[in-house]
Amino acid sequence: MNTSKDSLAFWASIVGTVIAVLGLVRSRAWLIGFGVLLFLVSVGAVLYARRQRQLLLSAAIKVDGRSIDALNIASLRRRLNRSLVIQEAHHLAEIDGEDLSITWQYSGYCRAACETAIEFSIDTDNNIPFENLRCFGYDLGHDPHRKHPIRPILIGPEGLSKKIALPFLEPLTAQHPFSVLLTCELPGCMKGGWEYYTSTMSFDQERVNRYATRLVFRHGAPFWLRVYDCDDLGGVRLLRDLRPARATDDLSEYLDAAEGVPARSARIYVFERARPLGRSLQARSQRAA
Repeated sequence: MNTSKDSLAFWASIVGTVIAVLGLVRSRAWLIGFGVLLFLVSVGAVLYARRQRQLLLSAAIKVDGRSIDALNIASLRRRLNRSLVIQEAHHLAEIDGEDLSITWQYSGYCRAACETAIEFSIDTDNNIPFENLRCFGYDLGHDPHRKHPIRPILIGPEGLSKKIALPFLEPLTAQHPFSVLLTCELPGCMKGGWEYYTSTMSFDQERVNRYATRLVFRHGAPFWLRVYDCDDLGGVRLLRDLRPARATDDLSEYLDAAEGVPARSARIYVFERARPLGRSLQARSQRAA
C-alpha cells in the first residue's frame, strides 16, 4: 500500500511540475496555482507514507526471535512530549513471582507556556484493567513530603499498552522545575521462563542527562539478564549482560545506569527464570484454598 502511495505521489509531482511550467509559459495563473497545489499534495503524500513505514517498522520489534508485543503496541500509539525537558529519569521494577511493581521518578523543567500533566506508558503482555491497578503518583515539586497522592487519568483505550496522565498539583510555567514520582502495582503480569520488562521514554529532546533502572527480583533470581536498546525506528541492539549488584537468599538486584541516553528510546530487559509459579502467587493460591 505504501508503494502505491509513493508511485501516485511521484506521478502527481511530475504532473504538477509540468502544469506549473505550462502555466508560466502561457501566463495562466490558474494553471500555476493548480500545478503548485498538486505538487504540495504529492509532497504531503510522500511524507505521510514515510511516516507510516516508520511506524510499521517500529512496531515489529523482536528480541531473540520473539515479538515484544507490549512495546510494539506502545510504538503505534507513541505520544511525543514536547513541553517538558527531562534531566534525570529513574525507574524501579520489583518482580515477585508473577507480580510486578514499578516506580518512575522524573525531574527536569517545563519549556512550554503552561503544562498541567505528564504522561506515562504502562506496557505489559497481560491486559490488566486500569481500574484494578493500584496506581498513584506525587508532584514532588509542590508536595515534597508526599502528603497528597494523585490518581492518574487513563488516556485512550485499555490494552497491553496504557497511556496515563499524572496531573500536577499546580500548572507548570516556562522554565519551572518539576519532579514527579509514580508507582503502579500490576498483579499477575509476569510469568516463568523467558520474560522481559521495558523502560520507555518519549520526549522531544536529544538526550537525558542521567538515566537509571533498577530491577529487583524477590524469591527467585533469574538465570541471566540482558539489556537491549531500541531506538525510535525499532532498531534493536544488545548493550550488555547485567550482573547482580546485590544478592541475598531472597533478593537479587540489578542496576543499569548511563548518562546521555537518547530521549526517544526504550530499554528492553530480557531474562529467564524457573517456570514454577513464584512465591507470591503460591501464597495467594494457598489463601484462596
